[in-house]
Amino acid sequence: MSLFDLTGKVAIITGSSRGIGQASAVELARQGARVVISSRKQAACDAVAAAINAEHGDGRAIAVAASISDKPALQHLVDKTRRAFGRIDVLVCNAASNPYYGPMAGIEDEQFRKILENNVLSNHWLIQMVAPEMRERKAGSIVIVSSVGGLRGSPVIGAYNVSKAADFQLARNYAVEYGIDNVRVNCIAPGLIKTDFARALWDTPEAEQRSSRATPLRRLGDPVDIAGAVVYLASDASRYMTGQAMVVDGGVTIGLAF
Repeated sequence: MSLFDLTGKVAIITGSSRGIGQASAVELARQGARVVISSRKQAACDAVAAAINAEHGDGRAIAVAASISDKPALQHLVDKTRRAFGRIDVLVCNAASNPYYGPMAGIEDEQFRKILENNVLSNHWLIQMVAPEMRERKAGSIVIVSSVGGLRGSPVIGAYNVSKAADFQLARNYAVEYGIDNVRVNCIAPGLIKTDFARALWDTPEAEQRSSRATPLRRLGDPVDIAGAVVYLASDASRYMTGQAMVVDGGVTIGLAF
């Protein structure tokens, strides 16, 4: 059996109606997992689940809308997953928000609070909701999609970067607490990926060219570039890896030699 085989596993992926989340759900399903598509809008979730089921023809996906800012809605997501599939083996915390671009001196308290609640607290909630059954089974993988922004400063997305740095520590701390029960918790730190979420950072030819020049691979990332890392962390291929931040950024954080 392949180390990447996920047959019989059940995965919840937040923010999976598009971008990194959608690509991750598609690839997890291709490795045999049953997947739960979740984002704010039910129709968008339904479309992704339908496409996955059309490819596999076996009820591989269901769709459950939930806002990450709504704790009862997240509990409903977890409960409905258990009713549909009987278990949760993998949690991918991908959904996030960033309502503010600019220096931190100008951010309003409510904007900063929303960033921290949606990008950190919601992950904490979901982990607490799914972890008990994983710990009882002595198996499970939790993946938080953070960002290389959590490793760097920025005059434009500083508050977002603060939240993503907090996600690294959230993973480390839960990895320490849950390791005794063989539940692994890791982060992925993507670089700039061509998604609607990050559009403000790449949606002009000049911005994309500038970012590509600073990347050793000389291109921005695509969602599928991150999906492979999600499959790795969800599967037994990473069974001895926990509490880590896996950087997938085309080489941006290593810099360019001149």
